[in-house]
Amino acid sequence: MTDEWRGWREAAQAALYGYEGFYRSPLRSPEGPAGHFRTSVHASPLFAAAVARLLTGIARELDTGTVALVDVGAGRGELLTGVLAALPEGLDVTPYAVEVAARPTGLDPRIEWCSEPPAGVTGLLFANEWLDNVPAEVAEVDADGVPRYVQVRTSDGAERLGDAVTGADAAWLERWWPLSAPGERAEIGLSRDEAWAGAAGSLAAGLAVAVDYAHVRGARPPFGTLTGFRGGREVRPVPDGSCDLTAHVALDACAAAVSGAHASTELTDQRAALHRLGVGGGRPPLGLATTDPAGYVRALAAAGEAAELTARGGLGDFGWLLHRVGPEPGR
Repeated sequence: MTDEWRGWREAAQAALYGYEGFYRSPLRSPEGPAGHFRTSVHASPLFAAAVARLLTGIARELDTGTVALVDVGAGRGELLTGVLAALPEGLDVTPYAVEVAARPTGLDPRIEWCSEPPAGVTGLLFANEWLDNVPAEVAEVDADGVPRYVQVRTSDGAERLGDAVTGADAAWLERWWPLSAPGERAEIGLSRDEAWAGAAGSLAAGLAVAVDYAHVRGARPPFGTLTGFRGGREVRPVPDGSCDLTAHVALDACAAAVSGAHASTELTDQRAALHRLGVGGGRPPLGLATTDPAGYVRALAAAGEAAELTARGGLGDFGWLLHRVGPEPGR
């Protein structure tokens, strides 16, 4: 803990990923991320089953029985564990967990634990709620209308304005998140763009998917979204390692950061993406309650879980950025 003033990107990097950071230290967060916030992975096994179907479809499109599944920001391996349990027989999958924390005990030995995405693999790279934890600079417009970097004090989260935003950060703001009125704030997404381009670029062929809290140009929040989470509750963001630090992602900017002759992108929401993968919120037919009461109860529970995963105003509003690498299907 220190009283040093730093930009938010540097401060959050140390607070989240430093030696004693929130995601690295077992003393700070012994339960892993699941002990502090709930993602779609924790909400229902239907999410992992949908990812399994997505992976199976990628293997079919690539005409291969051997694929990689790369989970970026893997937590304690919950998504990979669920996907492996849901896969059909006959598909050979090499699972990679990309995470800064140490490998948890008891994890399926098939899962390879690594700190960076493996290079040159073929299959599916899936980043669920990872980009929102990639530290970003924060800018705020001063009384004269000049965007300035926001500096933060590590010990208590107090803020002050620093130097004017210049260079590549200023160009990013102008293109993706223009600021003008005094007091307006933005998270400068250049670091997220670079992180996503690197992750998607690690694939030789297949599909890279980022799922996250998101917004697009023309609908940016006027005062930013930086916040903290601890023990399942939203808290004031203080970069002392005691809480998660997160901000919504400009996924449209991330999409534009990836280029290539054999690449295509799609930006949609979780509701539409999961519907395509067979996850809906429809209730089972009432007649099933008579013919198969236990089956009806199971189907009703699944319908409730599916409804949560796809709900407007909730998880269904999450952004899905899909980036295809390599030949188009059928070529």
